[in-house]
Amino acid sequence: MNSSRRALTKSYIEEKGVAGHHIESFNDFLENGLQQIIDEHGVIETDIEDEEIESFEVKLGQIKVTEPKIMEADGSTSKLFPAEARIRNITYAAPMELEVTPVENGEEGNPKFVEIGSLPIMLRSRKCNLTGLDRDELIQNNEDPMDPGGYFIINGSERVLVTLEDLAPNSIMVEFNDRYGDQIEVAKTFSKREGYRALIIVERGRDSILEVSFPGISGRINFVTLMRALGIETDENIANAVSTDPEIKIYMFENLEEADVDNTESAIEVIGNKVATGQAKEYRDRRANYVLDHYLLPHLGNDPEDRHLKAHYLGRMAESCFELALGRRDEDDKDHYSNKKLKLSGDLMEDLFRVSFNRLSKDIKYQLERARTRNRELRVKTAVRADVLSQRLQSAMATGEWVGGRTGVSQLLDRTDHMATLAHLRRVVSPLSRAQPHFEARDLHPTHWGRICPSETPEGPNCGLVKNYAMAVELTKDTDTRDFKNKLYNLGVEEIERV
Repeated sequence: MNSSRRALTKSYIEEKGVAGHHIESFNDFLENGLQQIIDEHGVIETDIEDEEIESFEVKLGQIKVTEPKIMEADGSTSKLFPAEARIRNITYAAPMELEVTPVENGEEGNPKFVEIGSLPIMLRSRKCNLTGLDRDELIQNNEDPMDPGGYFIINGSERVLVTLEDLAPNSIMVEFNDRYGDQIEVAKTFSKREGYRALIIVERGRDSILEVSFPGISGRINFVTLMRALGIETDENIANAVSTDPEIKIYMFENLEEADVDNTESAIEVIGNKVATGQAKEYRDRRANYVLDHYLLPHLGNDPEDRHLKAHYLGRMAESCFELALGRRDEDDKDHYSNKKLKLSGDLMEDLFRVSFNRLSKDIKYQLERARTRNRELRVKTAVRADVLSQRLQSAMATGEWVGGRTGVSQLLDRTDHMATLAHLRRVVSPLSRAQPHFEARDLHPTHWGRICPSETPEGPNCGLVKNYAMAVELTKDTDTRDFKNKLYNLGVEEIERV
């Protein structure tokens, strides 16, 4: 029995790899994540406008990542292998080329591929020069055939991106809170879209009055006011958007009786007074609409036609508060692994690249505008400074200081022995503060079974917050919501009616 278990474990590790989760995630970033970020930008607009040029912008197309290579002093290039990068204290990275098309006065020019910087490449990933080599070829290139890969080489140092454990975004969680001695019911959701993360809170306070708070608006706003601002005006429609249950409807009609506004225009005016106090009415209304579209539940969309969907989502959050108050459901367990999401190396690189490319696009815009003020010919190739993107990426990976203020994301790979290396590649870190007790978060949870090792955690302040994968853990990937919706429609599920 023991021999069969050992054989099964060996075959599983040989097939999946100790660092297979990192490699798969980084490969997905190369194949899909990079292009998705470029498509999000679409166009780099400029403020160039004079007698000759009415408008000038740069249209972004396909992005390509080549193989890691090195340029010598004589200008020649050759393949770069990890062993050479370690010895020469350089970064194991590959050039990136982006298709750009200048658009002057509405007329598109010839598209060209321009080098925009270097991307650090994970060892054994799809773009690594070691991929596809057999045992003898690996040895010939000074590599250990047993090395699992899954890490980077930055300035000659081996760095690993440690998996981050966080609450799952775009899902509703309910809990009890205390305010001034009163117990209140709270529904929260972390709405995430294109790297932006917004915390939306619906809470049932004193006298069962619902209030909502979200980024872009100071304090809390009445639930009914927000629903009417989103386009649901009548009392009956607001109550139905929350629930059709008679007991919950009683609570909702109490909220409707306390409402200060009765139509969408008045609700927009109330929100405008909170987000742009003292400004002109036209600006207040425009700012209120912008906040509703971009800061409230951004994962549902940023267009005005998405507001009814946002209203029904808020109604579901309100219903969760009432269900908790009526004892129909329990508080959600934050430590349950169904409420968790793991950010692997591909997700972390996507966050970093998105911010770094934003910096590059602003620099390209500045370089083009400066060239025009000096009466120079507008050439996109000369406006792209590749070191802007490369330095931003390499600096974060060398120091571990990531976007969002997180530190310690990139760590020096533990080479004490082979087991220490494997453990480091399979580490999971919680973002919770080490200075706080967080007793429940540090405890072993039943849902760790088969996912997290029950014994591999350090002593001291990191106890329970730094964990390791179980031996045969399987990580599921994000699914395309469009495919999921299509399956639901095929099973006969109907889309919610927009009132």
